Amino acid sequence: MTNMREVTFEQATYADWKTAAEGALKGKPFESLLTKTIEGITLEPLYTKESLFEKIDGKLEEQISTIRTMKAEGAFGVAQAAYGENIEAFIAQAKDALQRGNQYVTVGKVAFEWTEDALKQLGALLSAHPFRLNIEDEAVLGVFEFITNKEQVGYVQSTQPIDLPDFPNVRTFNANVLSAHYEGATSIQELAIALAQAAEFMKGASFEEVEKKFFASFALDTHFFMAIAKIRAFRVLWKAFAKAYGVETPQPVHIATETSLRSFSKLDVYVNLLRAGNEAFSAVIGGADLLTVHPHNILTAPTNQSVRIARNVALVIKEESQVTKVIDPSGGSYFIETLTHDLVKEAWAYFLKIEEAGGYEAASEMIEADLQASWSERIEKVKKRKTVLVGTNNYADATEEVPAETFVEVNRLAQPFEELRVTFKEHPMKAQILTYGELKTTKPRTDFVKGVLATAGIVPEVTEPTADLTEIVHMLTTTTADYVVLSATDEDTKAVMEALLAAKPEHVIFDVAGKFDANWTEKGLNGYIFAGLNIYEKLTTVHASMKEVQR
Repeated sequence: MTNMREVTFEQATYADWKTAAEGALKGKPFESLLTKTIEGITLEPLYTKESLFEKIDGKLEEQISTIRTMKAEGAFGVAQAAYGENIEAFIAQAKDALQRGNQYVTVGKVAFEWTEDALKQLGALLSAHPFRLNIEDEAVLGVFEFITNKEQVGYVQSTQPIDLPDFPNVRTFNANVLSAHYEGATSIQELAIALAQAAEFMKGASFEEVEKKFFASFALDTHFFMAIAKIRAFRVLWKAFAKAYGVETPQPVHIATETSLRSFSKLDVYVNLLRAGNEAFSAVIGGADLLTVHPHNILTAPTNQSVRIARNVALVIKEESQVTKVIDPSGGSYFIETLTHDLVKEAWAYFLKIEEAGGYEAASEMIEADLQASWSERIEKVKKRKTVLVGTNNYADATEEVPAETFVEVNRLAQPFEELRVTFKEHPMKAQILTYGELKTTKPRTDFVKGVLATAGIVPEVTEPTADLTEIVHMLTTTTADYVVLSATDEDTKAVMEALLAAKPEHVIFDVAGKFDANWTEKGLNGYIFAGLNIYEKLTTVHASMKEVQR
């Protein structure tokens, strides 16, 4: 009998794997396994030690060593934001959070004015606890007049450096790329812009003066591995940046992170919790020094429950995942090391491009144009469902209404579909799906069309499948719907389309599920619904046509 402990397996090569993969693809090209990101980086289906060493050209140990030495000691700090309708509620919520595991008093968007009394109460709290101030309102800077503990640790997140010479442990030189993030920036653009902002600081101070109070702020999106690599890449870039200023051994660079609202939606808000959890975990694995997890309903109105859940996301990661017990937990991963290297290389090149254009301020128009191009590409992918927002542009609940309340306003990918849903709510459209053929053959396309319509909040009437041409024609001629879609196989569609177009009532907007080369649009067909279609544009056009017909 064979002793399994003595059994060995032959080491498979990349070529062996590729051959097996091509066989499994059943005729599809191997290139179909490649994924190109918005950064222009091509993701491979498999990464190996050999491919990593070839890409990084023998500098793997240097990259890993740099990332680890440029990380400040200790685990990440939990920086849960407090809210509240007034200063008393804010202070109460902040104190409760501190008792339940929060470590940094975090101030961001609030629903009240920063009066002198409010600043005094906040100052008393910040005198006793570390803090993170997100300068949404410059009036909050008045709090420093009331902070008695001048040695307190803090981070002031602002687009401009703040001069606080009496607070040596408060970091005020902030490479803040949050606005760029919400304008559509890629990870490469964010990293380069952060360096460009740091270069601006250097014009008025020495590197040593800046680094003592410097930190970078990043929002992390739902691309898990890209987010990890972004944080790691900035540490490599910071050391290269320091070297350019003649500093060989810079201090560890502090990185404050928060979950991104760019992917948040007002629809199916509990999916936001999943997004935030994904983003928070990537921040911790990447080596963030500070982490703020936004509540899943922050777009409308955060509640005590949602704030608690957000805080607990960070606490569960910190206390139960054990990743804080490891320095650079993703270090050595073939994929993440390769991705980190790619980001470093491309971000440094873009940073040099900004500097050649005169620096961050002088190159603002160029940067703005690049960000606009990135945002347009992101939105286009969402509208075509190449980027899926669960509950919004795919797997949507057609009966859900978009909340009218707004607490935080930023550019978000879900906004076009939220607005579309409001449009159809204000001017409803009756829709019908005609199913021709057997249920098993029509159901896939019927479900697809229902899914498309659901993104606009439309619940269509679906007819019982029929294979009777006379019956399907009668259904179309007697319909009370404004918009009708035929669901059938390609063969059945071609067989009945001429008869349906001849019988179509003039007021009915008629589409077909599938993509065809026929000239049916010349005979009265409105268009087609198929995978890869810009469904936002399609539904917007259909709604405009309906309003035109109803005039």
